[in-house]
Amino acid sequence: MHSMYFDVVVIGGGHAGCEAANAAARMGLSTLMLAVNLDTIGAMPCNPAVGGPGKTHLAREVDALGGVIGEATDATYLQIRMLNSSRGPAVQALRAQSDKREYSIWMKNYMESLPNLTLRQGMVKNLIIENNQVAGVELTFGDRIGCRAVVLSAGTFLEGTIWIGKETMPAGRAGEFPAIGLSGCLKALGFNMGRLKTGTPPRIDGRTIDYSILPEVPGDPIPQFFSFLDKRPVLPQIPCHQTRTNERTHELIRNNLHESPMYSGMIHGVGPRYCPSIEDKIVRFADKDSHSLFLEPEGRSTYEVYLQGCSTSLPVHVQREIVHSLPGLEKAVMVRPAYAVEYDYLPAIQFSHALMAKDLPGFFAAGQILGTSGYEEAAAQGIIAGINAALYVKGEKPFALPRSSSYTGTLIDDLVTKEIGEPYRMMTSRSEYRLLLRQDNADVRLTPLGRSIGLVDDYRYRLFTEKQEAINGEKNRLRKTRIYPEGGFEELLAPLGETLKQSVTLEELLRRPRVPYSVIESKAPADSEKPFPFALEVETDVKYAGYIERQKQQIEHTEKYDKVKLPEGFDYNELKHLAKEAREKLNRVRPQTLGQAARIGGVSPADVSVLMVFLEQRRRAQAEAGRLQEKVLQ
Repeated sequence: MHSMYFDVVVIGGGHAGCEAANAAARMGLSTLMLAVNLDTIGAMPCNPAVGGPGKTHLAREVDALGGVIGEATDATYLQIRMLNSSRGPAVQALRAQSDKREYSIWMKNYMESLPNLTLRQGMVKNLIIENNQVAGVELTFGDRIGCRAVVLSAGTFLEGTIWIGKETMPAGRAGEFPAIGLSGCLKALGFNMGRLKTGTPPRIDGRTIDYSILPEVPGDPIPQFFSFLDKRPVLPQIPCHQTRTNERTHELIRNNLHESPMYSGMIHGVGPRYCPSIEDKIVRFADKDSHSLFLEPEGRSTYEVYLQGCSTSLPVHVQREIVHSLPGLEKAVMVRPAYAVEYDYLPAIQFSHALMAKDLPGFFAAGQILGTSGYEEAAAQGIIAGINAALYVKGEKPFALPRSSSYTGTLIDDLVTKEIGEPYRMMTSRSEYRLLLRQDNADVRLTPLGRSIGLVDDYRYRLFTEKQEAINGEKNRLRKTRIYPEGGFEELLAPLGETLKQSVTLEELLRRPRVPYSVIESKAPADSEKPFPFALEVETDVKYAGYIERQKQQIEHTEKYDKVKLPEGFDYNELKHLAKEAREKLNRVRPQTLGQAARIGGVSPADVSVLMVFLEQRRRAQAEAGRLQEKVLQ
């Protein structure tokens, strides 16, 4: 007997859970979100920041599909600035420092306002399975809730343990209960599980920091935003500050490595390579005599400051000495110690590109539970899992994004294809198509898809179409408008090392690498009264047209492999010409397409050729069998 019934149950109220619940509810499904603590919905337990290279792309893609992380960030930022602004458009990335409390409050209020969504505090200890598929969940205190689909987004809570020095306690985050029991249930159902580790740095009382000697890191004077929606608030910005480690800091850490549970062998989970602890930095980069750290405010209503770059699990007394060794922090008060957290996770090769378990229909997962790190990675998986949970309940085909369409597609393809043994972090270098997959054009790539599945409402879609009309109109104007040597451009072009010896179109002028759009806007603007709002998109498309076309051709070639389906349930041990490692990896990952098989580590081009021969022989055999059957019927 069930105490209640929902179409979709989402376990967890973090960034993955919020996006999953938002997607399922807005697609018309009755949805329940279960959280260990309803007061921490949308919490930012580590750095209260969104964005950065690769991560901004994910956040904007979630927004383009109809997700919520972009709106929440724009509504609660303390500071916004564009990173890598002097570099190419493929690696430029927006980053916002968020108000930690306001972000969580905003997110909870938003979730409470959603039709079809119910929030409930509770801890899941078992999945209810009927006819080899998900039929509900059982809570710690005995309630049984029926459903058609479950999205597990438990973050670091499954059998979570936190470490400070050699002291340890069960916790999903400091001060919060871990989720006990569900790991055992998943193992009993046949899932393989592993153990990962992440960490967080100490928090400092900002009133005890001497900012006068520290370099200031301000936000951009005119902020850009994460969401493609309009009507974003322009808020007063708070600067961050920079400090650096020194020889005293490094000596303290080296002398106390034996106190670190990670270096003493007490922690067995693997930590994130691209977000290492301060101990890791000192050991792995022993040739460096200093590392940059940032002091980032956590909110307008608190004095707490996040010491970014100083994640550690050393004992509290050592942490205090490390803090006092830093310039500007000689008298700083540490209000919360750093800690490491170790937790269970599900290697994602057990899931499809729709983020549904291959061997348990109706069971989806997203976020750190699948081996990633970061709010943006969690949000991107969450919206895909929520969409597919809703489609599964409706009996419709799954929704999956290819690598060529998005960083979200790249993220999920990497997770379900490659055997990743450490927390995965998105970076622009992960994508082979990064000139096409820019942060500024996420809406072009994904908003029509969000519209087709019911997540993009009329208002958002109208803004999108108006933007595209404006961009196309400006490109057309640049293509048709011709300028002449005596037209007044010379004084602007000379400092750039450019001349105008004959008439050219504005498009031809903008195509020159050293000529920015601002030159055109100053002499031949689209609107004499205000700047053109989509200059970056236009300039990038014009300047990089040749490279963009080349990447499109590359995608067409690659997608041929991704359209070739591999047989489900096939035993690759039957193909003796495959290398032994390839047979093992193919049987473990069970790729859906030839393209996915080619991206598996350990599968060589020669192995792919063997698969192509096998598929062609199989096709011919099936065709011949069809012809024989037709003759028999005649």
